[in-house]
Amino acid sequence: MKRKNNWVAFVLGWTFACLIFFPILWMALTSIKTETEAYAFRPLLLFQPTLENFRTVLGQSTYGRYAWNSLWASAGGTFVAMALSIPAAYAMAFHPSPRTLGVLMWMLSTRMMPPVSTLIPTYLILAHFGLIDSLAALIGIYALMNLPITVWLVYSYFREVPHEILEAGRMDGMSSWQEIWHLLLPLSLPGLASSALLSLILCWNEAFWSINLTSAKAGTLAVFIATFSNPQGLFLAKLSAASVLAIAPILVFGWAAQRQLVRGLTFGAVK
Repeated sequence: MKRKNNWVAFVLGWTFACLIFFPILWMALTSIKTETEAYAFRPLLLFQPTLENFRTVLGQSTYGRYAWNSLWASAGGTFVAMALSIPAAYAMAFHPSPRTLGVLMWMLSTRMMPPVSTLIPTYLILAHFGLIDSLAALIGIYALMNLPITVWLVYSYFREVPHEILEAGRMDGMSSWQEIWHLLLPLSLPGLASSALLSLILCWNEAFWSINLTSAKAGTLAVFIATFSNPQGLFLAKLSAASVLAIAPILVFGWAAQRQLVRGLTFGAVK
């Protein structure tokens, strides 16, 4: 019976993995087809591969600028989110009040709100301060967008740290900032790293705000991909090539950091 259950879990696991991976495979195959073949929907491998779409996309000489903007916006948004999350989570974990849980739930509930509902007031505020199509505005939005998630994660990691360690630090005369820097950060490093990695991935994949608030100057790779869709038609092959170039860096980064990400997300789960 146990062996049968293992086989069922094996088959189900690979089935879900293939279903998740199939769109990526289809996009990669479409990127090496001609536009005619991309619309023909022929069987997977019955076509002549070509790299013309990648040459066309990279020949526009704008991919590097959009990729650089994505890197700056993602890294900046993650840095600001973590810089705000650590002291906030410290206060909630070690100096809680009767309203702490309610505040955490309220913060998490903001992630359930459709972004389009705040588009107009956000646009008007940024336009008033001259921040439309700027990396500074995008970094701020990305940080606020991920703040509820990073606060929750960092709070849960800090809760795993024994209070006795902080009490020993206070007896040695440590201030709150010294406790955070010398005690909490080293002890919670795997969890903090996973929170930062998750925030970075979410920032890199974000499209709604970057498409609506930026263009050529501060546009990210999401804006770059959108340039291959125009009123005259949708260029599927070139769109797929641009998408492959956009997701390739984060796929490589995620693969390289998967062990750290899993280790951080399971931090404190087993004692």
